[in-house]
This record gives sequence, structure tokens and C-alpha cells, in this order.
Amino acid sequence: MALNYPNRKPIVHKEANKANLGMDLETMINESNEYYLNNDIAVIHKKPTPVQIVKVDYPMRSKAVITEAYYKTPSTTDYNGIYKGKYIDFEAKENHNKTAFPLANIHPHQMTHLKSIIKHGGIGFLIVCWNKYNEYYLMPYEVAERFWDAAYKNDERKSIPYDVFKKECYLISEGYLPRLNYLKVVDKVYLNK
Repeated sequence: MALNYPNRKPIVHKEANKANLGMDLETMINESNEYYLNNDIAVIHKKPTPVQIVKVDYPMRSKAVITEAYYKTPSTTDYNGIYKGKYIDFEAKENHNKTAFPLANIHPHQMTHLKSIIKHGGIGFLIVCWNKYNEYYLMPYEVAERFWDAAYKNDERKSIPYDVFKKECYLISEGYLPRLNYLKVVDKVYLNK
């Protein structure tokens, strides 16, 4: 029996495997965003990655296949939108380690972009999934920035310990609708509600 309520789309539960772990967090966020949009809570979308198509094969007019493409420019962050009159911009990251989140998972242009968002009054953060613990955290930009600066300006450790997530980041509850209620944490952290 397929369950289609409330958005009339079947809900598919996938078995986790190493090949699609990176997509699981994205899928959860996308489904949450769809719930937020359908219930007039927020308008937040995944940003498309800018791609330059170089070569397309046309075996038939209706079956064109892109065979070569390149990223035009580095994308900024994964998601952006508006919630309660505030601009929101965030990056989603998977972590497969047990003890620390490698800063190499965050690109310099993403840090620069988030810093700019905050400077101009927006809300910027990262959502980090700890796959080993099945935990999801909202990491404020300021936490990431502190470790980023220590690593790349002072040549200190190039990772954020798991304990920092437990103490300074915010656990996001996983549920049914929405799958990942990160806006509840945004309310608590940024909007004091």
C-alpha cells in the first residue's frame, strides 16, 4: 500500500548504502523544504549547480544525451530562501568519520559566501550529518569560522571535533513531516522563538 498523504507523492524509504549516503541528507532536506513550501511555512530551494554543456549526442531527437559538461564556476552553497522575512543560506555536508568533521569538506568560497550573507543581515549556517551516529546538526557559521581561521591562519588542526558539535551546535530532530525540522532550530538559534 502506497502512502500519499499530504503531498500526494509516494513516500519511498531507501536502504542506506555507501553509494547514496551523500544523497540521503540532500533528499531529507529537499523533502523538508517541500513540506515547508506546501504548508506555507518557508520558501527554500536547492540551488542549481552552474554547468557548461560541451557535447551532446543526438541518437534521436527525443533522446538527446549530454556526454560532456563542466562546472562553470564554483557553486556558493546548497540552499537558499526566505523564512519569516529573513534570508536563509546554508550548506549541507555529510561526515563519515567518528571523531571529527574535516574542514576540507568545506570550500573557501563557501565560507566567504556565508560570511557575506551574515554581514548583510541574512542567516547563514551549515547542516552536518554524522552518518556514524545518525545525527544531524545545525552548525552556526561562527563555529565553522573559528575552526577555519585556526586551521588556515594559525596552522592548527584542520577538523572540528565531534564534542564541539555536541556542545556548540544544535541537534536537528528527524521526523516524518518534515523529515528534518531544521527551521525549528533556526527559530531557537536565530529568531529566539
